[in-house]
Amino acid sequence: MDKPILGGIRVLDFTWILAGPYATRVLADFGAGVIKIQSKKTAQDVEQNNTGYFNTWNRNKRSVTLNLGHPEAREILLKLAAISDVVVESFSPRVMTNWGLTYDRLRKVKPDLVMASLSAMGQAEPWKDFVGYGATFHALSGLTSAMSCGLDVPICLGHAYGDTIVGLYAALAILAALEHRDKTGKGQYIDLSGYEAVCTLLGPALLEAAMEGEGKGGLSDMLIKEGQGGFEGCYRCLGDDRWCVIAIFNEEEWRAFCGVVDQPELEGEKFSTVVKRKENQSELDDVISRWTMSHTAERIVESLQKAGVPAGIVQNAKDLARDEQLAARRFFIPLEHPVLGKTISDRTPLAFGRQEIKDWKAGPLLGEDNDYVFSELLGLSEAEIRSYVEKGVVG
Repeated sequence: MDKPILGGIRVLDFTWILAGPYATRVLADFGAGVIKIQSKKTAQDVEQNNTGYFNTWNRNKRSVTLNLGHPEAREILLKLAAISDVVVESFSPRVMTNWGLTYDRLRKVKPDLVMASLSAMGQAEPWKDFVGYGATFHALSGLTSAMSCGLDVPICLGHAYGDTIVGLYAALAILAALEHRDKTGKGQYIDLSGYEAVCTLLGPALLEAAMEGEGKGGLSDMLIKEGQGGFEGCYRCLGDDRWCVIAIFNEEEWRAFCGVVDQPELEGEKFSTVVKRKENQSELDDVISRWTMSHTAERIVESLQKAGVPAGIVQNAKDLARDEQLAARRFFIPLEHPVLGKTISDRTPLAFGRQEIKDWKAGPLLGEDNDYVFSELLGLSEAEIRSYVEKGVVG
């Protein structure tokens, strides 16, 4: 069997929560040897190794415990960096500096090292010491405003979407840096700001603000001003907490939609054009909701899709688990965890012919790979490791 695409690449993972662990999970899924640097002090809450959250973002990784507040632990870390290809960290800028583990220090032991620092605001002033999570990036970038129904309802996603964007950007940047290293023999330092990453998603709104001095909407509003576009919405359906989404962006889809819904009110003057439908969005939503609440989401979506109208069910975990498309593509993978038991993990949507998933493993227990890393990789003796444990360097 061919080795995995990233086989032979070793990654030191100083990340936590979601953005950073997602980036390193992408690398691990494709065969990189990811070693997660942990300690008993910080492996708390969602960073506890036996939680479902931790297991989700840290599959296919190894775990070692090092108390980096101890000088000898930092010396061990430098030895690890010397035999690694990539270092990824997601602390605020002061942390790695306080430990003396800056890129300048690390590349003295590994000149072609690739290092990625994922922080809220980046490594430069004036906001570099601010911390933030997905919701912070949503608000500051304008994503919350762009997604809101109005000024009085600043509703955004219920998931840390910004964190997943940061993780994907980081993985892509690391791969690009590794390719650059292969061609030039030089490493790179990647300074990734979560705030800036999410700002890149607001191109249409930023363009509108530059042209008109204000940015109240996104692509949908821009299209409507040009006589294109339409509306989209999420509507309650028959059943307990069942919903569907409907999106209409041209007159052909609107006519097809009216044919399926068969509500005389939709043929009225107030809904006759794109602009008027936007102006009367609230009344339009009421008409549509009365129709959707009398039908199941499955029936609505099937009828609209058959008529060429974009629609989808708002799926919950149960829906996803029995989704025939996901099942046909073997999207879900069973992984055995020593504490959680049999778990189900989502496969990376990118698939390659030589990718093997039979050797995938659940997230590691705290420090379960100490012997492998300290003994086999670094060549430390049992007596040395025991001494480090007694002194609190390892643990």
